Amino acid sequence: MPDHRKLGRELGLFGSDPLIGAGLPYLLPAGAAVRHVLEEYVREIERRAGYQHVSSPVLGKRELYELSGHWAHYRDEMFPPMEVGGEQVVLRPSLCPHHALIYRSRARSHRELPLRLAELGGMYRAELSGVLGGLNRVRAIQLNDAHIFCRPDQVGAEVRGALDLIRVGYADLGLKPARYRLSLPDNRGKYAGAAERWDHAAEMLASALDGIDYERGPGEAAFYGPKIDVQIADGAGRESTLSTVQVDLQQPERFGLEYLGPDGRGHRPVLVHRAVLGSLERVMAQLIEEYGGAFPLWLAPVQVAVLPVGDAELLPAKAAAEQLMDAGLRVEVVPADRGSLGARVRDRRLVPYQAIVGAREAAAERIAPRLRDGRRLDPLPAPEFAAEVAAQAAARAR
Repeated sequence: MPDHRKLGRELGLFGSDPLIGAGLPYLLPAGAAVRHVLEEYVREIERRAGYQHVSSPVLGKRELYELSGHWAHYRDEMFPPMEVGGEQVVLRPSLCPHHALIYRSRARSHRELPLRLAELGGMYRAELSGVLGGLNRVRAIQLNDAHIFCRPDQVGAEVRGALDLIRVGYADLGLKPARYRLSLPDNRGKYAGAAERWDHAAEMLASALDGIDYERGPGEAAFYGPKIDVQIADGAGRESTLSTVQVDLQQPERFGLEYLGPDGRGHRPVLVHRAVLGSLERVMAQLIEEYGGAFPLWLAPVQVAVLPVGDAELLPAKAAAEQLMDAGLRVEVVPADRGSLGARVRDRRLVPYQAIVGAREAAAERIAPRLRDGRRLDPLPAPEFAAEVAAQAAARAR
C-alpha cells in the first residue's frame, strides 16, 4: 500500500508550507474536491439517520473549557489562550462544549429525545511536532462530530445506531476496520467523575458491542468517559483511531443539562459522542492509500476527462463537457495543446472515464468513452453517457 504523504503530493491533492506551519497542510483543488464529496456524503447519511446539523464557533472563552473539564484534564493538548478585549479565548479542542450549550439554550422535553446534533466543524490540537505526519496527524482538524442527548434507557439503541452508521460509512468508502477497541481508564486520577459512573458507562458500551469482536484498551479512554474506538491501519501497519462512540455521564452534570420527564420533573440526559468518519484529514489519508489515487467514481476529483483529438474538436468537446456537468459530474477538458492523445490518456490514467472526441464523434455529436483500465465503450451521445455515469456515481459504484 502506498504512503499517502508521498502519493498525495505527487497527485496534487495536498501540500504544506513552512510559513503556514507544521501539521497544517492545505488541500489543492483535487484534494478539496474529495473532501467536499465526503462532507456531502456524511451530512446526507446523518440527515437520513435523524441528525440535525448545527454550526458553532471554533473559539470559546477559557471559562467554557474550565466548565467542561478540558482545561483541567486536556490543557497540554490545547493551544494557549488569546487575550481579546480583556477576556481569554481558546481555539476549541473539541465540539462537545458548544453542543452542550446549544442543548441548554432552551428547555427540553423527554418527547424531544434522543436529540442528535451533528456538525462538520474545526477543532485544534497542539500536537507535538514529532507525531505530525501528512494528513494523518494534524493540528487543525475538520471533524465529523455529533452529540446525542438521550434518556438513560435510550443509550443502548443510540450506541448501536452509531455503530451501524459507521459500518455503512466504511462499506460505502471501501474501508475495513483493523479492530474495535473498548477504551477504558487505567488511572482514575486522570479522569473526571466518580468510578461508579465510569463503570456504568463502560457496561453500556460493552453491551452495544455484543456480537462484535473487540479488545479492551486500558488508558485509552477520553477524560470524561469510556469509548469505542474503531481502529484503522495504514500501509505500514501503523494503527490510528478513525471513528469513535463515547458515553459521557460527566458533562451533562457539569453543564446542568436537563429534560422535563413525563413526571413533570427535571432529569439528567446522557451524552453520547460519536464520529462516523472521524477527522476528514485522516479518512482522506486512508482513502489515498487504499486506492492509490484511483478513487471510486463517486469520490474521484475528476470523474470524466474529455479529450478532443485535435484543435478542431475543442468546441464540440467543450459542448459535451457542459452536458456532462449539467448531469452533476466533475469534468475536465484536456485540449490537444497539452500533448498527444496518447500522452493525455496516460496522464489521466487515474480518472474513472475518459471521453474521446475525434472528427467522427464531433460530426455525429457523440463521444467515445473509455475506462481507466483501458476498455473502450461504443460511441454514444453525451447526455446518454452522462445519465449512465451519474447513475453509477449516485449508487456509489466502485
